[in-house]
Amino acid sequence: MPGSRSRSFLALSLLFTIGALMGLTTNLVKIAGTQGWPPLAYLLWSLLGSGLLLLALSWLRGERPGLGATSLRYYLASGLLSITLPNGLMFSSIPHVGAGFAAMCLAFPPLVTYLLALALRMEGPSRIRLLGICVGLLGSVLLALGKLHSGDSPYLWVLAALCVPVFLALGNIYRSRYWPQGASPLSLAPGMLLGGALLLLPLSGLGFDLQPRLHAASAIALLAVQMALFAMVYALFFMLQKLAGAVFLSQIGSVAAIIGAAMAIGLFGENGSLSMLLAAVCIVGGVLLVASRGTKEAQA
Repeated sequence: MPGSRSRSFLALSLLFTIGALMGLTTNLVKIAGTQGWPPLAYLLWSLLGSGLLLLALSWLRGERPGLGATSLRYYLASGLLSITLPNGLMFSSIPHVGAGFAAMCLAFPPLVTYLLALALRMEGPSRIRLLGICVGLLGSVLLALGKLHSGDSPYLWVLAALCVPVFLALGNIYRSRYWPQGASPLSLAPGMLLGGALLLLPLSGLGFDLQPRLHAASAIALLAVQMALFAMVYALFFMLQKLAGAVFLSQIGSVAAIIGAAMAIGLFGENGSLSMLLAAVCIVGGVLLVASRGTKEAQA
């Protein structure tokens, strides 16, 4: 096993890598919309392609996903909480609230994850960690109030975007608490992605457009890029969770928030604001405080 210092460095490296890729995703969704992709169709086909990519990789590495009742239940439940609900809401809200705001909403999960972990006795109390999460939450509150007061987005879609981190936090806790015994990170990632895709299919019967958009090379290229991004994100995602636990993992959202919002302002000219700047400062400070406590071995 790596030493505590090397383990902490690896965890931080994974944290910032995954966060950067997730921040990029919020902006790709906006670009995909300009190429004719409905948000949920883009999500469905991205999940399906990335899940199949990781499934092939897991078989090649001899880490085949389990197919027992416990494993299948885990794939569907984690897919619902970590993939279908949060990504469905985020992808759908981006055309209405902007990629920058949607990205910044990803900073909320740490507080909810930590409080749930405390309640379930999966984590012990830590003043430094709680302070860091509260500082990050302050940044998130500043962000939300700034958006609501700006009046440039429908309140319903603002609230939908704000619900995303609640489901992400629930997913963080579920995956840690019910991690199948003996399962490797790579064996779980494809099941969660494919489970999330499967749960989106019934929306077609409710009138949602889930047809793929393959009319232009640019639309196909965007889908291929998103497939690759999802495959990288969730392969590394489970590695970080096993290495450092659910609460540390939840800080991914804070990194994604900063990078995603910065890209939205730089690439699309979305308006920044003082509240967004103050939120970014608070979120970065919160990440550093939480990270300073160090990582722990996951009890999986």
